[in-house]
This record gives sequence, C-alpha cells and structure tokens, in this order.
Amino acid sequence: MSMDSLREQVRGAVLVDGNVGYEEARLVYNGMINKRPAVVIGAVDDADVIAGVRYAAESGLDLSIRGGGHSVPGFGTNDGGVVVDLGQMKGIRVDPETQTARAQGGTTWGDLDHATHAFGLAAPGGIISTTGVAGLTLGGGIGYLSRAHGLSIDNLISADVVTADGRLLHANEVENSDLFWAIRGGGGNFGVLTNLEFRLHPVGMIYGGPMFFEVEAARDVLSLYREFIADAPEQFGGFFGWQVAPPLPFIPGDRHGDTFCMIVSCWTGPMDEAEGVLKPFRDVAPVVAEHVGPAPFPAMNSAFDALLPAGLQHYWKANYAVEITDAAVDVHLEYGPLVPTMQSTVHLYPINGACHRVESDATAFGHREASFAPVIAGMWENPADNEANTAWVRDYAAALAPHSEKGGYINFMAADDQGRAAANYGTSYDRLVEVKTKYDPGNLFHMNQNIVPA
Repeated sequence: MSMDSLREQVRGAVLVDGNVGYEEARLVYNGMINKRPAVVIGAVDDADVIAGVRYAAESGLDLSIRGGGHSVPGFGTNDGGVVVDLGQMKGIRVDPETQTARAQGGTTWGDLDHATHAFGLAAPGGIISTTGVAGLTLGGGIGYLSRAHGLSIDNLISADVVTADGRLLHANEVENSDLFWAIRGGGGNFGVLTNLEFRLHPVGMIYGGPMFFEVEAARDVLSLYREFIADAPEQFGGFFGWQVAPPLPFIPGDRHGDTFCMIVSCWTGPMDEAEGVLKPFRDVAPVVAEHVGPAPFPAMNSAFDALLPAGLQHYWKANYAVEITDAAVDVHLEYGPLVPTMQSTVHLYPINGACHRVESDATAFGHREASFAPVIAGMWENPADNEANTAWVRDYAAALAPHSEKGGYINFMAADDQGRAAANYGTSYDRLVEVKTKYDPGNLFHMNQNIVPA
C-alpha cells in the first residue's frame, strides 16, 4: 500500500515529518522518549485503524498503537515506523439500566469516569485519569476499586479487536473466546482494541485522600497497612506510599519539599463508616497533614494528575508480592526515604479481595496469587538527572526482588524488562504464546511487553 493509497483510506490526519502537527503528534507522555515515526495516523474510526494496521503489515514497518499515550517505555511511538493514534476515538455510551458502558479505544479514564459518574456508576480503573482505558485494561487494570470489584479485565464484557490480518473481530466469552481471554492481561500483543464494553458498579461519592506521616513513623504505618489490608472491608481501596510533599494548601508551608510516608485512602462504603475504617491509621502515628473527606469518585481518580503532567522523564520497576515480609519492610525503609523528586513515588497497591475471587485461568492475568502490586515510579523534570534517578529505581527494585515474586505488573514495566516476559505473564504465558501464534504469527504487534509467537 502506498502513502497516497493510505491517505485515500483514512479519514483522520496522516502526518509525516514536515507536516503541520507532526511534531506534536509524535510526542508521548514519557519525555525520555524522543522518536520520529515515518507516519502518524490520527484514527477517527475503526476503518482508519484497519487501514493503519494493513499499511504497517504490508510495508514491513514497526507498528505502535497509542491510546492514552502513557506507556512508560514509549511503546506508543517508534523510529521510522507507523503510529496509529486512537486519541480522537473517545465515544462513550452508558446504559444505566444494565449498568454497562461502551468506550472507544482512545478514551481515557477521566473521560469514562465523567460519563459514568452522571449515573452514580464507575468502572474499575487506575489512579491517574489521563491514562488510556484500553492500555490499562490490556495489562490487567489495578486501581482504587480493585479490592471491591476486581481488576479492569474482570469487568470487561466484550471488545472489538483489529487483528494483524486487518480483520475486526468481536471478542467475548462466546465469540473468539480465546482472543477475549488473551486480551484480559496479555497486553497489546493480539490487536487493537477499538471498543470496550465494561460492567459498571454503583460508585458516586467516596471518602478518602492522602494522610502524611513522618518518615520515622514509617515502620509502624507500613506494618499496620500490611496487616490491615489483609482483611479490611473490600470497599477500602487505599495504599501505602512515599511522597515528597508538594506545595499544597493542606500541607504546612515549612514542610513543602519534605519526604513523608503516606496512606492514600479511597472508601466506597457507607459514609458514616469511613472514619471508623480509617481510625487505625490515625491512631498508629501522628498525622502531619491530610486532605481526607468526601469527594466525587472522578475527583479522587484524578487527584495526582496535576503532579504528573505529560513530558516528565519516566523510569519504573515493579514486582508482585504475595506478602510484605519484615525483610521487605526493611528495604522500603531504606530506599523509600530517598525518593528523589516530588513527582517520583512508590505505591504498594493491594490486589486481594475481589481480585482473588477470580480463578487463575479465567483471564490471562497470571498472578492471582499476589496480594500486592508495588511500583517504584521514578518521574522527574530534568533529563540531567536521568542517571542518578534511574539508579535509585534500579537499586530499590534490586533490593526488593529477593522478597518479591519474579514477575511484575506489565503496565509498570520498563523498556529493559523485555527479558522478563515469561515471569511477568506468569501462569498464563504458555497459553498466551499459543493465542499469539494464532492471531499474530508474524509478531506485527511487538511494540509492547512482547510475547513472541511460536
């Protein structure tokens, strides 16, 4: 297919180097990634996506699929290849009667939260509203609602998928069920999700926000957290973390820039029970600063957005954990207080509760045994700090590895984690290879945490 033919088949913008808009179109969320694709296709519908996939396949070029653009390794772009950008495909339809929603592949969680909140409903997503719905879901989908309602993939009812041969397939438990199984945790290895259908849950106002504690209290706070979360009410979706205090009004001015440990809470149960649930954290150590109270769920799910604008430098590492051992606590206490910037953080997400009630082979999410999904997220502004800050992430991860599972959440993986694919996909890996070989034998979709076909 020639470039002229491609332009004839695509309604959206087809941008090459030198075109107005190309420089902006080539950028992704991670400012560390600076690549120049041969063409960026601004898809507006399924037909545009099909044309882009076919063009890449026939041209033998690398193919990157971009939804929200948040891929930390920068898989949403490449050098000299094809980018299919779904950012304009943001259509959403909410059905309050069936408590379901359909969202196109370029939708962000902020888009979906806004649409569903009008009906007092929500789909389990992540914690940053600018993240793409499709990308987060393909990797599993861990967030505030996971303990109560499962991962994003546990609430995915169906999806429309453009496969490597340019077909548009509908995938659910009955139609193309092997493909449906694989896209629920197998990453972007099998095609382009142009439409996703989710089961929704009654979630309107929540009670929550961050509590900051002194670093000296971290052992007590973290020890309480690991015990509390084991059998906490499932409506509690909070996590432990490390944070350099940003200049926000609820933090004393003389503490801006200081490092704290924190508990971020998100309670979706009855409002009159919220303070009772949080009481153990208030009792374990003095709270230095907090911003905790009732809030609309979309506000909670976007609370960190302003701290993390597009263009920061990103380098992340992660491993699952069945438990947070005493030895792991020691590692967190050694490296956590060294968090280098206000944007960098460490979050210990809980994935027990409803996540554990899904059978291990029901979806391609290969680590149902894990109770925690920690992430060491290095994020900073100045590229001159790349070496030092990347070293902090690597050293922290290396020290934590002996006290963790071998695999980690693929949405938290870095570009240099490709060799960990089998461990990261866990118990599902061999079956994922079979499905990959069926639907993408030529590995067209390889700009991801890649599963190589047999």
